[in-house]
Amino acid sequence: MWKKIQQRIFPFIIAASALSVSASAAFYSVSGLSKLFAGATFAVIIMATSLEVAKLVIASLLYQYRTTIPKLLKYYLTIAAVVLVLITSMGIYGFLSAAYQETAAKAGSIDAKITLIEVKRDNVKEQLAVYSDEKSSINTAVSDLRSGLSTNKIQYKDKETGQIINTTSSSTRRALERQLDQAIARQTEINIKVDNLNEQLFGYETEIVEVKINNNIAGELGPLKYLSGLTGIPMDKIINWLLLTIIFVFDPLAIALVIAANFAFEKLRPKTKDNIYGEKVVIKEAEEVTEEITEEIIPSPEPPPTPTPVIPNQDPSHFHQPGNGRR
Repeated sequence: MWKKIQQRIFPFIIAASALSVSASAAFYSVSGLSKLFAGATFAVIIMATSLEVAKLVIASLLYQYRTTIPKLLKYYLTIAAVVLVLITSMGIYGFLSAAYQETAAKAGSIDAKITLIEVKRDNVKEQLAVYSDEKSSINTAVSDLRSGLSTNKIQYKDKETGQIINTTSSSTRRALERQLDQAIARQTEINIKVDNLNEQLFGYETEIVEVKINNNIAGELGPLKYLSGLTGIPMDKIINWLLLTIIFVFDPLAIALVIAANFAFEKLRPKTKDNIYGEKVVIKEAEEVTEEITEEIIPSPEPPPTPTPVIPNQDPSHFHQPGNGRR
């Protein structure tokens, strides 16, 4: 009983699976073809939808009438079905590749944004390096000027002769004091600029981290990037092979499931044959006949045992024996 239920339900499961896969393939194909021919979107949708329905009908027709359909028509419908499968696969490829290109474009935009921020950050670092060198030299000059002024003995290097000159001249002292004031002012100015640059550098670093954290596209393309880095194959080539694998399985699977559903439903139909009177008679399978016989044969209860009569002991001579002449 349970086996019969399973046999009757399973064909509907196959049919539902076939319709779901076929509908998915049709949706992706129609969407892909409409994007490929964007100038006539509505017309392409109508055309592609009718072709998808015709493809499923052709698959069922070729199976149902495989023994009676004319050979020429069978060959044509087979070729048409193969061509329609290729068209559907092309539409699926267009749909999936367009989705990937959109994601890749977003990822490229985010990468370009990060690159731009990194360029600004590197520029700030270069400016900090220049100011750091200048600040170091100014600090050394300020230290030397303060040391000389504190001992009231000025030592400096003559620019023309290159000799070290020691002097206590008041005019020279005043000149060096002005140099010290200028150096201190420049030192203060550099410190302010360095602080501003450090703030800019911190801002750029923070912005880069925020962009990377909020980048959902990186999570979508993460496995592909990892696979590309692991194999050394460009990511576009990997996605191309993946799409080809999908399209070579998708629509052929839908056709195979449609044929399998037809086969399963055909098994549900009772087999018939003509009897001697020309009437259709259902042929029952061996299992069904066995089940019916088992159900019809009801074992009858065994009759109770017949009691054996008890004969009292008597003289055998009292019994009449035929042929002995006694009466």
